[in-house]
Amino acid sequence: MHDDVIDRDWSRRGRPNVAGSFRDTATTGGLPLPTAEHRGTSAAVIAGDLALAAAPRFIEASGVTGERRSRLLDLFDDAVFASAAGEMADVDLALGVMPTVAEVLQMERAKTSVYSFEAPLQSGAVLAGAPEAVVASLGAFGREIGIAYQIVDDLLGVFGNEGATGKTAIGDLREGKRTMLIAYAATTDCWPDLAPYLGDPDLTEERAAGLRALLVECGARDAALDHIREHTALARAELAALPDELGARLEGLVTELVERVR
Repeated sequence: MHDDVIDRDWSRRGRPNVAGSFRDTATTGGLPLPTAEHRGTSAAVIAGDLALAAAPRFIEASGVTGERRSRLLDLFDDAVFASAAGEMADVDLALGVMPTVAEVLQMERAKTSVYSFEAPLQSGAVLAGAPEAVVASLGAFGREIGIAYQIVDDLLGVFGNEGATGKTAIGDLREGKRTMLIAYAATTDCWPDLAPYLGDPDLTEERAAGLRALLVECGARDAALDHIREHTALARAELAALPDELGARLEGLVTELVERVR
């Protein structure tokens, strides 16, 4: 919810999010749009705050005690702080000098991998009483597959089928979002042709198609696919250290996450 507010998004997966829903009910009730949007973003911030405040209660309600309880709380705290740092980095990288590909990937790891993959997988292992080596391998697996997942998401944000993803394929270009694709493109000879149109809120579909062609021509799309393969391979390497059944289950997750880009 906080992420949607930061990104000024009013929908998620093709449907109104919390901010969008509260905004829409306000406009239906006759409030002017600026007031309705303030109501929507306020509701999303408050709802996100309530969710964060409630989350530790699930750990307390689980009945886990002692070292396992402390470890779960530490994993939760680390995930919250990493996510906050990632969100702030995302905002900062959109300002000033174009970030490097490495800086974008570091931000995406903090913003996505930790809370979506690393912390949940490690928490499950802690709850199950798994050996520390398994907990560590799951964290490394989650880090790598999370980065691959985010790069896939960035690709779909430009090249995806809107009907399949429920996400606009022009929004990231209109926002001028500094993804791995864009950071790579900024290092190529195509950049002077791309730069003037990125971040144009009135970008047309025709012009967007031209930008997509440039991202292919300059090698940015192929570079993103290479990074996906690299991080997927690193994730799969961690599966070898896991029990066979767990590794097989996670291999299915890898396939599901990575093949979204095809």
